[in-house]
Amino acid sequence: MLKTKTTSLMLATGLAGFAFVQPALALDAEAFVKRIETVYATMGYTLDFGAATASGDTVTVDGVTVSLEGTPESFSFDTELTFSGVTEFEDGSYTADSLTVPDVDTEFATDPVGHVTFTDILVSDIWLPPEGDVTIVDALQAFASITTGPLSVTRDGEEVIAIESMSLVSDFTYDANDALEQANSDLQISGIWADLSTVSEEEPEAGAVIEALGLTEINGSISQISSWNVATGDIVMDEFLFDFADIGALDITMDLGGFTPAVMDKIYDLSAASAEATSEEAQAQQMMVGMELLQALSLTSVSVRYDDASLAGKLLDMFAAQSGVERAEFVEMLKGMVPDMVNEAGIPPLTDLVVPAVNAFLDDPQNFEVAVRPSSPTSLLVLSAAAANPAGLISALGLTVTANQPAE
Repeated sequence: MLKTKTTSLMLATGLAGFAFVQPALALDAEAFVKRIETVYATMGYTLDFGAATASGDTVTVDGVTVSLEGTPESFSFDTELTFSGVTEFEDGSYTADSLTVPDVDTEFATDPVGHVTFTDILVSDIWLPPEGDVTIVDALQAFASITTGPLSVTRDGEEVIAIESMSLVSDFTYDANDALEQANSDLQISGIWADLSTVSEEEPEAGAVIEALGLTEINGSISQISSWNVATGDIVMDEFLFDFADIGALDITMDLGGFTPAVMDKIYDLSAASAEATSEEAQAQQMMVGMELLQALSLTSVSVRYDDASLAGKLLDMFAAQSGVERAEFVEMLKGMVPDMVNEAGIPPLTDLVVPAVNAFLDDPQNFEVAVRPSSPTSLLVLSAAAANPAGLISALGLTVTANQPAE
């Protein structure tokens, strides 16, 4: 049975360190926010919180500045952050029921006047591990959900972008020893709407294309469903879907193995060390670690599928009109060019895979899918070695290219 982590679950499973520890008598607000900074530093984020004060089990913070390791940009949120239901335990861990952020209602540009509103921002079921090394598994459990209400962006008083709601919800299952066994996540961005009619004012050429394709207004959603088995390191992404009305749907699925906590830590360490590896000896060491990772990670399947909802047909009509021919004639011209384009790769089996599918899609744009499905999970190191023989790599990958086929 899947369980979402809550404060009561922390006490029941002992994730806070002890099964029935007593909270400290006085809550240290500064220590609480410093613990947040430490946890998120593990994931490459630098958080710099403003002054923090505690009242009962509520911690109020005067804003935060966020930056990502390796990038010069930072983002400041000059607004009051409220953590409710904060509990500190004797082992130094914390839980909090929620983090709320005041609704955003502000101008961000003057010419033209840009205004943004963003409401109902809520982070729920927060957990911070005790002092000591923070692992990837710890960081993953830092919160159970982030949800928001509507987002609206206006330009000179006219709405140009809107999103109805956003949510990222995770649930966790635990083994008999109360260790994290599996993490599941569900991302939903619903009711995306945008008015592209004003693009031509700054980008006339792009605006003309948008107008020709009838895309002056778009509506859609984005969703992602994935899971991670901690013990085996299997990461399965069942769906990463971009679905827009009168355009199409692009869906990416993936099944990879070997992403254990130890491997993820090594990947992070390798990324951090690469920026400092200047000597030949250091670079050689990084290469050895990289090969170890390729051996540890395996590929079960990856697919990218596009289901057309009229965009492909509109593009063909537009390009045919620009060429001064009928669409059928333009399609035949494209079909004549495809073999030569694919043949430039010098891999005859690839031509045999790609050309029939492309031709079928050009004749009747319904859907197009590229998939990699080896006969059995295969390490990335083996696949890298197979790349020396591209024709053999196609077979090793189980590469398929199809058009106008039902989804599996």
